[in-house]
Parts: sequence; structure tokens; C-alpha cells
Amino acid sequence: MNINRVTNVLKKMGAMDLKQLLITDPMSINYLTGYYTFPHERFLGLLLRADGNHVLFLNKLFFLTQDPGVELSWHSDTDPVMDMVAEYLLPGETLGVDKLMAAKFLVPLMDNEKTGKIVLGSICVDEARGAKDAEEIEKMREASRINDLAMDRLKKLIRPGVTEIEIADQLLDIYKELGADGHSFDPIVAFGPNGADGHHSPDNTVLKEGDSIIFDVGCIKNGYCSDMTRTFFAGVPSERDRQVYETCLKAHKEAIAMIKPGIPLSSIDGTARGIITAAGYGKEFNHRLGHFIGQEVHEFGDVSSKNERLTEPGMIFSIEPGIYLRDEMGVRIENLVVVTEDGVEELNHYTREFEDMCVDF
Repeated sequence: MNINRVTNVLKKMGAMDLKQLLITDPMSINYLTGYYTFPHERFLGLLLRADGNHVLFLNKLFFLTQDPGVELSWHSDTDPVMDMVAEYLLPGETLGVDKLMAAKFLVPLMDNEKTGKIVLGSICVDEARGAKDAEEIEKMREASRINDLAMDRLKKLIRPGVTEIEIADQLLDIYKELGADGHSFDPIVAFGPNGADGHHSPDNTVLKEGDSIIFDVGCIKNGYCSDMTRTFFAGVPSERDRQVYETCLKAHKEAIAMIKPGIPLSSIDGTARGIITAAGYGKEFNHRLGHFIGQEVHEFGDVSSKNERLTEPGMIFSIEPGIYLRDEMGVRIENLVVVTEDGVEELNHYTREFEDMCVDF
């Protein structure tokens, strides 16, 4: 087990007056123990107890290649697994469970006479995962370094007659050549009007002169994700398109510039949203400013108008303002940032200046 990470979760459990927490999220179990498997329909769980007697529940089908450093409780497909879990619970104590625990396991556990009150305790792990340690930050730097290189390769694929899907289909090979392990999410390639759909899936749309081109892409390396968006233009864009881009870029830069420990995440969103609204495109910025990221491309936590949580060193999240003009075009600019002890570090370094976004066509 990673003692520092477990200790951090136990402290957060203490703040909730929880002496036990059952975690079923495979990514959170991996985060705490270094052991990962996807259980499909079978049960996988890690019970953290304030007295230090932690237990990892594993199906006999699962395969261990190393000692996860915790007591193991094995079960088969025909065992009453929730009764087995209940045997390890602290009598009379409230049990925290995480948000991913399936009802087919949770309900039988609730019905067990040895189970006391059950509450949602995900926040204990979610907040711990939200502030990365030095090892995680370095892995995030490496994944983002690869993503910067991949973006430059994608730019070189922009040419007359190319389709969205033709570009998207080449990205996995690019990532593998650059040393990544694969996609962190399905890539978004969106030409012209398709760029107004924030989650457009690449199709057979052919690139035309003057189109905006959104590349929203990410890779995974050593178990950690990258995510970056750039908006290019095929040839010389209109003056209006330039204004939209420059507005989005200003919002992006000023939001990043204000980041430091101890400020509400909502205030970062407010800075970017205020700039875009003042330019007349407030309704066209139709999503939160950013999301947390790490082992998963979207982790607990966001940069939104409703999130009053204060920034703290180690937090890694995206800053990605966007302006989406229906049936016309879209612009989104995204970097990942890490909150440092006294400010902010950008994990992406690929150019975002307007002149660099215009591709000869």
C-alpha cells in the first residue's frame, strides 16, 4: 500500500467521523495499493479501517503479480461475498461507501444484520486523488509532453480534401510512435460547423478552406492521462473568426494567470466567463471551464461557477474556454495546469498564438 496516500484518506475519514470506508472504484484501489484489475460483474473492494486493519476483497479469478501490502480476503463466484465483507466491519460503526458501489452489492450489505448505518464516503478518496503527489505530477508532465508532440504531428495532417476520420484514425499510431500507451479518450476532430458541437465524433466531413479545426486529444502514459485542445484554421480565417479566437485565448490566459493556492475554483471560471461574456459570446460558452484529471481523464472535481473549493498545491485540472457558434464554427483552447506552492505550472507548451494556428491551405 501507499502509506502516505492511505494516511491522507484516513485523515479525511476522521474529519467525517468515519472509522471505516469500503472502496470499490478500481482506480481508487489502484491509487492506494498499486493493484489494478477491472472486476466486470464481480466484486472488488478495499476496506479501510481507522485501526489500520485494512482488507482487500478479491475474487479467485483475479490475478496478483505483486503483494499489495494489505490483508487479502478471497472469494469465489458462489460465495456470499457481502456476508464475508460484513465479518470485517467494525460493530456499531457507520460505514462509508464510495459512489461506484453497485446496488447488487450494496443492498445485500445493507440487509446484513452486522452492518450499521451506511453513508456516502467517496469524498475522502476523491479529494485525496485531486491533489497529486510528486510522482503523479511527473507522470502527468510526461503524458502532456507526448501530447504536445502529437499535436504538432496532427497539424501536419491538415490538407485539402482530408476528412475528420482520416486524421483521427492516425492518432493512435502517432501516440504509440511517441511512446504513449494509448488514447486517454476518443479523439475529437471537428471541422467548421462541427466545431460547434463540443463532443463531436469524427466523421467523413471534408475540410474546406476557411474552416476552423478543433483537435481535442489525449494519451495515457504510465497510468496517467493527458488532455489538450487546439483550434487551427485552414487558410486565412475571417476577421470575425479571428476575434472569436482571440477572445477565447484571452480568457484562457487570464484564467491561468490568476491560479495560485487558496482561491475558489469558481473564481477561475468567473474570470474566463467574464471575458467571453463581455465580448458578447457568453451564451456560446456553454460548459464549465475545466475538469480534474489524473488516472482518469475526468476525475472528481471541476472548475465551474458552483465549485467553491479552494485550490491547493498538487491539484491538476484543465483550463478550456470555448465559444461555439451553431452551424458556423467553434473554438476551444485547453491546457492542463498544476497548482504549485506559490502559483501555477502549465503542463502543455504547444503554441496557441493565433498566427501559429493558421495553416497554409
